[in-house]
Amino acid sequence: MEQYKKAFIEFMVDCEVLKFGDFVTKSGRKTPFFVNTGFYRTGTQLRRLGGYYARAIEQKFGFDFDVLFGPAYKGIPLTVAATSAISELYGKEIRYCSNRKEVKDHGDKGILLGGPITDGDRVVIIEDVTTAGTSIQETLPVIRAQGAVDVIGLVVSVDRMERGRGAKSALQEIEETYGLQTTAIVTMAEVVEHLYGRTYKGKTVIDDTIKAAIDAYYEQYGV
Repeated sequence: MEQYKKAFIEFMVDCEVLKFGDFVTKSGRKTPFFVNTGFYRTGTQLRRLGGYYARAIEQKFGFDFDVLFGPAYKGIPLTVAATSAISELYGKEIRYCSNRKEVKDHGDKGILLGGPITDGDRVVIIEDVTTAGTSIQETLPVIRAQGAVDVIGLVVSVDRMERGRGAKSALQEIEETYGLQTTAIVTMAEVVEHLYGRTYKGKTVIDDTIKAAIDAYYEQYGV
């Protein structure tokens, strides 16, 4: 596993973004782990987060695209942080864009924030996590309504590695259904590999009990 992936996993733990316990996902599944990017709350945290996303984007897509689109609301700070990091670390200028939940009819009118999306643009979508692929169904029509654009891919922070609506993972379903490339900074398998049975800052983050709960979850929802 690359060092930046290990650093990102520990970063999520430090920020309390990655938690273990009893949770319910947006899709209604009871899960022993949860990723909430809303807990990135400081400028330093967002700067580091943007750097991790930039690394994952560079490895999968390079920077041969025009717009990084972050769906409202959590995607708004993600796209700003990532495009800032891409500029700082790689010297590439990528426009950031997000949508509003409601169309604004005065001032800066329309449904979009940030840079415009125009005919011929190549777009990558950035999200926090994807469990069942429901968000992408809402996002793609917004982007494609802006013109003749090519949505080439999706990047998330954590691949939960569980079934979407069928027998395949949500990211696999997105690739096959919408023709997108997908990638993640880390997978849950990498998270477990790095944290299970290991003491981090004086605490065992994934002990035998949590590991057993994760294993049981994947027996039910894994691919």
